[in-house]
Amino acid sequence: MSTVSKKIENLFEGIIFSSRWIQAPIYGGLIVGAVLYTYKFLVELIHLCATVSTISEELLMLGILTLVDISMVLNLLIMVIVGGYATFVSRMNLQHHEDRPDWLEKIDAGTLKVKLAGALVGISGIHLLKSFININNKDFAQVQWQIVIHVVFLISTLMLAYTEKVLHSSHHKDAKPAGDHHG
Repeated sequence: MSTVSKKIENLFEGIIFSSRWIQAPIYGGLIVGAVLYTYKFLVELIHLCATVSTISEELLMLGILTLVDISMVLNLLIMVIVGGYATFVSRMNLQHHEDRPDWLEKIDAGTLKVKLAGALVGISGIHLLKSFININNKDFAQVQWQIVIHVVFLISTLMLAYTEKVLHSSHHKDAKPAGDHHG
């Protein structure tokens, strides 16, 4: 390969690698979304505090489940923001930060997908629980669809986790030391 061809190839590869920064504004937008969702959390919390003496236990429970739901969505957002940025854009220099999450050192694209899918199952489960608590005010067909969707999320997550386990175990087998001949 000529030196001109090699320089063109290196330039093109540099452009491709630098294109990962296109995602940075998306993560910034998700941070704004998290702030907006936090505002909704606070509005709901203030509403619950202001009406706690006049609402039924059922409505209080639905309100608290809404707070849990918002919390789980925010956890999902943080996983996407931090994990996605660290996996796809740039390493985060947090090795010595006292609040560094343990999961960040073990995160890769596959693990991130499994964690996100698990969070979606949890969020779906909260929505389903809210429907069951408020079953008298829900359309039966709507609840059936929620159950179907939840089961699909659950099965998809289990299959994704199993696939990741198989892939990780095959990577570990491939990475055995040269002198290790055990099966």
